[in-house]
Amino acid sequence: MQVANRLNQIHESQTLAITAKAGALKRQGIKVLSLSAGEPDFDTPAHIQEAAFEAIRSGFTHYTPNNGIPELKEAIVKKFKDENGVDYKPEEILVSNGGKHSISNFFFAILNPGDEVIIPAPYWVSYPEMVKLAEGKPVILPATWETNFKISPEQLKSAITPKTKVFILNSPSNPTGTVYTPDEIKALCKVAVENNVYILSDEIYEHLIFDGTKHFCPASVSEFKPWVFVVNGVSKAFAMTGWRIGYLAGDKAIIDGAAKIQSQMTSNACSVSQKAAVEAITKGIEPLNYMFKEFEKRRRFVFDSMSKMPYVNLKEPGGAFYVFPDLSQIIGKIYMGNPILTINQFCEILISDFRIAAVPGDAFGAPLSLRISYATGMDVLEDAMNQFSAALASLK
Repeated sequence: MQVANRLNQIHESQTLAITAKAGALKRQGIKVLSLSAGEPDFDTPAHIQEAAFEAIRSGFTHYTPNNGIPELKEAIVKKFKDENGVDYKPEEILVSNGGKHSISNFFFAILNPGDEVIIPAPYWVSYPEMVKLAEGKPVILPATWETNFKISPEQLKSAITPKTKVFILNSPSNPTGTVYTPDEIKALCKVAVENNVYILSDEIYEHLIFDGTKHFCPASVSEFKPWVFVVNGVSKAFAMTGWRIGYLAGDKAIIDGAAKIQSQMTSNACSVSQKAAVEAITKGIEPLNYMFKEFEKRRRFVFDSMSKMPYVNLKEPGGAFYVFPDLSQIIGKIYMGNPILTINQFCEILISDFRIAAVPGDAFGAPLSLRISYATGMDVLEDAMNQFSAALASLK
């Protein structure tokens, strides 16, 4: 049976693949310390659940406007104004089935075949694949742990060609937890705008920034706003990953185009989930401070633990719920008589012999690192850090 050629151009998400492998081992009765999934382990807060129950009880279970119910779009507009200092109109907002769907809609709406999208690495696994699906060309711009995985304006400028259409900015970052400062963001956006390059600002982790640092949205700068498209959603901060609500904000012409794509792909996001998202965004992040404090505690524990381990190069992540250690020093070390040749090989050892599920860094464009998610309980993290230390100690 022949399948479409596009399937040969994209890769399966390694994050989902590792999570599935961990799940399969658990079903066999094997205890696995899963540090692979990028989702909070908390239940969706009760007041948000109740809004969904009320939507069901009231019969709000039918089609909605393709681009989102008016009250949700108004809540998003108010959120941008109050939290980010950005004025949007409801018609400049598109509600979709999660952040990933929002980004896909954007690429399909803005890219022509061969258009280039600059993606700093390490990157979220889906960015390059979504660009390729939209017939664009990913241009990977690597950064290293020595620079805290940040790119410079000079690097960005050197990567821009006449074919460059979009620059992706993800702060806080998945997978590194890196947070760019406002001045750093402004410097990068200045380069993009001066070269007529659109900026896709993925801000899904905006409420997970530590050490008193404040999130900065580049659309709040008037000269940048026409060039900036902001992606956000309720998955991470509100523990609503399964509800599948994301949104895209920006220039109306492109938003209309993205909505046109969505109308033929999926139509509206889930009606009940939209009502739940209204409650989440309207009440805001303040009632969920207990989650933030727990993530802060876990980050401190994991970073302090790994910083004491041999072979680990690691800078403290400023946000999200990941650490992304560089493990280049283990390449060539011996485990059970065999040399470690890749981090993928080490991740296989971790899950098979030490019960730790972590995602190898090549999935994120950084083959000498791996991603550890601390969006799980302290009991799991404590056990995992002991096991990770033991795995490193076993190398000769």
